[in-house]
Amino acid sequence: MSLTEKYDYFIFDLDGTIYRGEHLIPQADKVINHLKASGKKVIFVSNKTTGTAEDYYNLLKNWGLNVEEDEIINSTIVVTNYLKQNFNSDKFFAIGEDSFINEIEKSGLKFSTNADEVGIVLITLDRTLNYQKLEIAARALENGARFFAANIDDTCPVDNGEVIDAGSTISALEKRTHRKLELHFGKPSEFMLNEIKARLQFKPEKTLLIGDRLETDITMGNKFGIDTALVATGVKFFPNGSGKIVPTYQLNSVFDLLNQKA
Repeated sequence: MSLTEKYDYFIFDLDGTIYRGEHLIPQADKVINHLKASGKKVIFVSNKTTGTAEDYYNLLKNWGLNVEEDEIINSTIVVTNYLKQNFNSDKFFAIGEDSFINEIEKSGLKFSTNADEVGIVLITLDRTLNYQKLEIAARALENGARFFAANIDDTCPVDNGEVIDAGSTISALEKRTHRKLELHFGKPSEFMLNEIKARLQFKPEKTLLIGDRLETDITMGNKFGIDTALVATGVKFFPNGSGKIVPTYQLNSVFDLLNQKA
């Protein structure tokens, strides 16, 4: 029995698992389309905030994947929902890119670069990160702003390696301000799990979570009783038994789902 036969529900990471940078992982489209044609339920979950769910939907569709936009969740969606419910009158400052900030502003929250009026500091991937942004965030935190992150990934896989992600920025701010991050909303948080549950009524024992990162993807599966498959197409691949975070399966890529024995 292959993994695609054993499980009924599949939770896929995106960057490093389905694609890397600007390139589709070879045969990833065939795997997803096979699962959908077989009546399996799939959902795509990303900690990356540099695009919207619509952006990722269009990207996957252009690569020939049979997906629906409501099958795609990123941590922007999760953090926005939380802020709307709990902090809708607070101004926020974000170390993040325009897409992330714009999506949160669409929900009605106000963005500010004035550290004296910022009530919430949000951290995520920002390829335009500079010293000025770090200092605005630091001053706001010193003034008592809440300290949240959309994700905690240390790096993000790209075509030629990896780039600095939110985790590295969080560490810098923690050292600069002596504040600790309070909440994060991407994998492996319960906030992200609850958003998945709202979209996919899965049974944990019949679900497989596939990702490239031990500390987010595999940790999330282990934390919530879901079997996991670690792929070697994203961040550095760690062999089984190298640490405390151990996946259920190790795969070269998502294509192995079709022939890996359960």
